[in-house]
Amino acid sequence: MTSVEETTDHTADSGPSGYAAARLRLLQEESRSGPSRRSALAGLTDDWLKALFAAAVRETGVRGAALVAVGGYGRAELSPRSDLDLVLLHDGKADASALSTLADRLWYPVWDLGVALDHSVRTPAQARKTAAEDLKVHLGLLDARPVAGDVGLLAALRTSVLADWRNQAVKRLPELHSLCRERADRAGELRFLLEPDLKEARGGLRDVTALRAVAASWLADAPREGLAEARRRLLDARDALHLVTGRATDRLALQEQPQVAAQLGLLDADALLREVYEAARVVSYAGDVTWREVGRVLRARAARPRLRGLLGTRGAPAVERAPLAEGVVESDGEAVLALAARPDRDPVLPLRFGAAAAQAGLPVSLHAVRRLAAQAKPLPVPWPAEAREQLLTLLGAGEPTVAVWEALEAEGLITRLLPDWERVRCRPQHNPVHTWTVDRHLIETAVRASALTRRVGRPDLLLMAALLHDIGKGWPGDHSVAGETIARDVAVRLGFDAPDVAVLGTLVRHHLLLVDTATRRDLDDPATVKSVADAVGSPGTLEVLHALTEADALATGPAAWSAWRGSLVADLVARVAAVLRGTVPAVTELEIPTTEQERLAVEALRTREPVLALHARQEEDAVGVELVVAVPDQPGVLPAVAGVLALHRLTVRAADLRSLELPDQLGEVLVLRWRVAAEYGSLPQAARLRTDLVRALDGSLDVPAKLADREAAYPRRRGVVPPPPRVVVVPEVSSLATVLEVRAPDAVGLLHRIGRALEGGGVRVRSAHVSTLGANAVDTVYVVDADGKPLPPREAAALASTVQAALS
Repeated sequence: MTSVEETTDHTADSGPSGYAAARLRLLQEESRSGPSRRSALAGLTDDWLKALFAAAVRETGVRGAALVAVGGYGRAELSPRSDLDLVLLHDGKADASALSTLADRLWYPVWDLGVALDHSVRTPAQARKTAAEDLKVHLGLLDARPVAGDVGLLAALRTSVLADWRNQAVKRLPELHSLCRERADRAGELRFLLEPDLKEARGGLRDVTALRAVAASWLADAPREGLAEARRRLLDARDALHLVTGRATDRLALQEQPQVAAQLGLLDADALLREVYEAARVVSYAGDVTWREVGRVLRARAARPRLRGLLGTRGAPAVERAPLAEGVVESDGEAVLALAARPDRDPVLPLRFGAAAAQAGLPVSLHAVRRLAAQAKPLPVPWPAEAREQLLTLLGAGEPTVAVWEALEAEGLITRLLPDWERVRCRPQHNPVHTWTVDRHLIETAVRASALTRRVGRPDLLLMAALLHDIGKGWPGDHSVAGETIARDVAVRLGFDAPDVAVLGTLVRHHLLLVDTATRRDLDDPATVKSVADAVGSPGTLEVLHALTEADALATGPAAWSAWRGSLVADLVARVAAVLRGTVPAVTELEIPTTEQERLAVEALRTREPVLALHARQEEDAVGVELVVAVPDQPGVLPAVAGVLALHRLTVRAADLRSLELPDQLGEVLVLRWRVAAEYGSLPQAARLRTDLVRALDGSLDVPAKLADREAAYPRRRGVVPPPPRVVVVPEVSSLATVLEVRAPDAVGLLHRIGRALEGGGVRVRSAHVSTLGANAVDTVYVVDADGKPLPPREAAALASTVQAALS
């Protein structure tokens, strides 16, 4: 293999083709990667540009000029597809035509190779003036490095630019901070994105550059521990992404993650994401600490002239230190350790410190956290009661808990207190419904649970269950099953008594039970309610599980909870509570038809035609509107209504179908409650929906054909191919009907196709429960045969296969 030195000598004389060949050989060297390859690539490019510059100077006769690398190239951080940021500096004495020719001799060979180029031609005075007007130019010049020509020109410019940066720091740093925030709002938080932008997202390479600029101001400095390694990891990931894609891209797309992981020698895409997330966490944390310090210094500078005027020559007053807890005080807007604090003799101090800071809504001092990490004495096992209480206080503090927890975690205190945390730290979740990584989701759940502690008799168990409910996601298999074992072990170590340990195990094991049952099962079936009661075991556990269910869903993302789901869960809880109390369940609103539903049902029986009502829901967090349809019981109702909704571009968020018998009325009525939202535009008029529904039921409207035409005209794009649909028979959840559960990607007309498949199977839909969560649908249907009885097992299995085939 040709060495870099050999290729450098060669390319200096052979022009663009020689440089391109040497560049390719360098990128193909398996022994070179990371900083070594980036530095070698920058050196190779330097030598090529030096040769171009020397030849161009000989041709044009221009003197007093220099070729300068800025930005990433100035830092010698060239990734395989990085662009080149170049400035042609000149002293202003050269003829304009000769200077233009010199520039052309430099830029055109770069363009001819297909390398992206950001270029400018300026005198030092012009460069300094542009930097004063454009923050991004100023940042690029902070990393300026000579490539060829008059080094003295750049030396003078760098001195001026650095002096300007430091002199204008009071103005420039707030501008830079605002730029970082705007970029974060636009690109998101790198460590929580499934397809992160390694450069632009918060915690990415742009933020590392911003921290370098803050350090250059001499006003503040970032925490250095781990920052250089985090930067290296992000750069390595970008290098691998460039090599895999062959493009100058910074977005780590899902379909490219396995190849990027292999390029870096990592096990799989999850290992890659976790490494990237951990690096981004270090950068984000360093940014939080640094910008907080910048704010503190700027406030102090602004106050200093006023203080001098008030105090004369007496000097500045001593900083006040207000007590927060034993060993913890507030000083200058931060939680710090008291002068008398002894972490080596007070094992509870880290938790007390975090709890006090969170309760006060204060950021924690970096120095204090590092001192705790270095000196704190380990807690005994089981924990003393005070330690357990301080942990619960920290978890129950609401939103401030997040920043305090992450500060403690950044210095290793959390994994020292809770070793099982290591397996979920920075662990990605590939379900797009989830907003956060597993560890952040657990803390967000605790934050949500803190607002619900007034609803339960055991808020301590609620907060602990919130912290531990997904702890099993770091282990193989069902995370609820694994999590129960871990939660019981953690609870014992924390000092909970045996009954509480059992309750926490139950809460973690069944944290999905209520929402899954309420949205996918027939709550009128006694077997459904009894199965939940048997799993929960006691009214107290049910009460906490209800709050945990809501907190978990709220912390998952906006698609996971709504007033509709909340009402279904509340109805299930009421029924289960009645069973656990040994009383007959009270008749709920879902069992009794409302006045409107009764009116619609009577009208449907009188006219023998469908009637409906469409109106907005009153809850503030409700998504979409509610549609109630009453239809005389007849074949094909479900596919007809679902198909008409799809034709009118109404997305079904949730649905509930029930058969209703009214006193003194002949015949049954199917009442369908839908929560729908328009894909775009305004909602259709109820009269148009009813007209099309009548036509669909009498066969004059060919719904399948219309849907097929629409799908052909407007096909849905999917970045990643979803898993195939799956239809299963759910055993032993109902004694009155056969239960089918359908899991499939949400798509136009999905429920219509399910209904048609069931109709073709010769069964009657007794009830249906539809739940759409992000890009996935989970639909549960209760069906009976022509005699109103459950299907035999073999027929049920055949029906499931039929429905699955229809969806595939």
